[in-house]
Amino acid sequence: MLKYLSIRDFVIVSEMDLEFDSGFTALTGETGAGKSILIDALLLALGGRGDASMVRGERAEITAEFDISAMAGLNAWLVRQELPCEDGVFLMRRLLDEGGRSRAFINGRSVTLQQMREAGEYLLNIHGQHAHQTLLQVEEQQRLLDGYAGLQQRASEVENLYRGWQTLMKRRIALSENSRAVLVERELLSFQRGELEALAFNADDWETLQADCSRLAHAASLLETAASGIEILSEADAACIAQINGLMARLREGMAHDAALKEPLDLLESAQAELQEAVYSLRRYQQRLDVDPKQLAERENQMQVVVDMARKYRVAPEKLNDVLGGIVKRLTELGGDIDLEELQHQEAEARQRYMDCAGKLSQARRLAADRFSQQITLAMQTLAMQGGKFEVALPGLPEGGAGGLETVEFRIAANLGSPLRSMAKVASGGELSRISLAIQVATSQVASVPTLIFDEVDSGIGGRVAEIVGKLLKELGQSYQVLCVTHLPQVAAMADHQWQVSKESLNGVTLSRIEVLDGEQRIEEIARMLGGVVITETTRRHAAEMLGSAA
Repeated sequence: MLKYLSIRDFVIVSEMDLEFDSGFTALTGETGAGKSILIDALLLALGGRGDASMVRGERAEITAEFDISAMAGLNAWLVRQELPCEDGVFLMRRLLDEGGRSRAFINGRSVTLQQMREAGEYLLNIHGQHAHQTLLQVEEQQRLLDGYAGLQQRASEVENLYRGWQTLMKRRIALSENSRAVLVERELLSFQRGELEALAFNADDWETLQADCSRLAHAASLLETAASGIEILSEADAACIAQINGLMARLREGMAHDAALKEPLDLLESAQAELQEAVYSLRRYQQRLDVDPKQLAERENQMQVVVDMARKYRVAPEKLNDVLGGIVKRLTELGGDIDLEELQHQEAEARQRYMDCAGKLSQARRLAADRFSQQITLAMQTLAMQGGKFEVALPGLPEGGAGGLETVEFRIAANLGSPLRSMAKVASGGELSRISLAIQVATSQVASVPTLIFDEVDSGIGGRVAEIVGKLLKELGQSYQVLCVTHLPQVAAMADHQWQVSKESLNGVTLSRIEVLDGEQRIEEIARMLGGVVITETTRRHAAEMLGSAA
């Protein structure tokens, strides 16, 4: 679970260090005090998107510490990622500078944002305050049902199989409709591929071939240059080395009278050694240089073959490999060397694999849909929707789709005796908020993550319903670590822990701060949430009564 969160120079937070407990923690405070900044900071630490507007000074820094000693799945993921974890302490750190550039670390090691997001999926779920707005989308309804039933991986497999089947179908249709033209093009491309592959050409070989031809073509001139160099340096009557040797002998004699001649003598000895090495190098070069006209002819013939091939394809010789790559890609698009009958066979096999997997997914969805429907219907009775009914319908798709052999549609009857109809057509805003909350609680109860965060999901409700919501969250807190940003005193009173978020001005700058409330402070905060501007003793007694009842 989440143990510690450090926030530095983030939005209106200058410096904040928070330690978390198990159970249900409520975050309360005035609107705009920065309650949701805590959620935003956690999202950033878990790989969420960030930009320069979040940075107060030069750099924002978020560090989150989790206890994962009992999380086998995450520990196995860390082993695969080669990110060791000691004593179950898991650290995630995110840096964001004023230019919007970001760096991410897990256990002190630099990682990608994708790795942070993958790790975050093991750690916590965040339910946003606008969840009910996306609840009307078909894709979201399917995601919620699959999440409730733990079918995300199977649904992903079905989607991949469907896309593979559709790709083969499109290739088969294209091949069928343009079979003659495609056949002619494939035959030409296959010939061209064979021709270029037989050439066995690559850019490095081309550079070597050009260098060989240039050297062999000028071999006689190069040998003459080497011989001339040897003669000038060591074999001519007035060779350089001989003259330097004579001068060196005279300098040695002169040193008997003036030791200052040692410096030029040392320089000449170094020069003489370098010149002698040059002579040896020129002689080795003479021995290596091949003047065989037959070899030159072979190299020139090889060059001509490459040049002719490049001219044929209207490219520079060094681009021939790019041409071959384009031909291979086009052949793949046309089905390569696969004929129509083989492609039809592959398509039929792909379709069957999809149907088998999608059929298993459908069966699992039907079982989960019944349980889900009953659970949400029961929750509706406690959320001031007595007599209402919720149902997950699964209208079939004969040929299937990326989501499976059916669509997922949430239907409701808001009142006793009303027919079930699509939620998108009949639910009011308040009903949507309550149903959304019931769904989020239901999906959270089967969550595999240890921490659940609710960000003002209780908007649009109040009174007795708010108290029921608080009880639901308190029950969740017995199995999970629950954090909830709320404006409702009924919800806050049910919390095991309560934090107050407030704003203060320091040197003309507005900053956010969080204070952990004790018994009396909780009474004052609950009274503020109940009473508004003027807090009376009656309001305080009411707040104390609410806290006592919750306890």
